[in-house]
Amino acid sequence: MAKIVRVKISRNTEEVLNLAELVAKKHEELGKESPLQPLNWNNQLDNVRKAIEYHKQAKEYLRMAEQAHEQRDLLVVPIDDLLRQSRDLLKALYRNEPKRLGEFGFEVDEAVKKKKMKE
Repeated sequence: MAKIVRVKISRNTEEVLNLAELVAKKHEELGKESPLQPLNWNNQLDNVRKAIEYHKQAKEYLRMAEQAHEQRDLLVVPIDDLLRQSRDLLKALYRNEPKRLGEFGFEVDEAVKKKKMKE
């Protein structure tokens, strides 16, 4: 019975770039003796390096974005609390004129709630 040999290439971008870098290095190391000479590796070497750099840059931006979100979230907690207090105070002050909260930027929904009927 013949053995089936599979050589998989990952769908993960980082793994693809790492593999491409390894193949490119081996191809460069072998020079004219490389069995990959008929392929387009020499023309793609710069693209492999650029793609790796862009990938590293993207990962750094993701890290920075995560940090920025964490800092933002720390600041949002007291802001959210202040907004709730403001809403509550304005609702008390304008108890008979709730639409006035709209003047402060609040979205006022005056829908009348229907009572649920018991079965």
